[in-house]
Amino acid sequence: MLLKKQTVWLLTMLSLVVVLTVYYTTSPEQTNEFAATEDAAKENTAKEKATENAKGEQAAEDGSSVSTIASDEVFEEMRLQLDEQRSKEEEQLTETMSEAKTAEEKSAAQDKIEELQKLSDNEKMMETLIKAENYDDVLVRAVDGKVNVTVKAGELSAEAANDIVQLVRENLNQPNAFVAVKIAPK
Repeated sequence: MLLKKQTVWLLTMLSLVVVLTVYYTTSPEQTNEFAATEDAAKENTAKEKATENAKGEQAAEDGSSVSTIASDEVFEEMRLQLDEQRSKEEEQLTETMSEAKTAEEKSAAQDKIEELQKLSDNEKMMETLIKAENYDDVLVRAVDGKVNVTVKAGELSAEAANDIVQLVRENLNQPNAFVAVKIAPK
């Protein structure tokens, strides 16, 4: 008796799920280690937010804001959170596409997915351009029409912050976009 390719594929995936389930349920040390790492990351985030709020914000010349935050791990954590959030949005939009009854609904969902991908690409491009200006690390996040730029530097003058704001506005083709520049000390 010959099995169809789909049936073989389904049985393979189910057996893989069973094997992984057994593996993760029988190795409690790794699960506890992950939970401890996750708790430590949450504590670091809370401490860094408290540090950021304690140091306050300074106003730049064009109405954008400049503030100070600490730690190298913040950049990676913020990138991961943003990626996770966008992945969830894409999943929801993909679900909407599969459940949509009209072509217009599917098209709108597909347009939103493409917009999210374009936004992500623009952020990465801006990070690269700003890093080229001799900064150690840069994080660019565009949310709800606002662009938040976090620069890892010892000091950042108002002139340098304004240069970053203009660079972002020019390259995103949004001359009136609100751009906030934050400083993360080295």
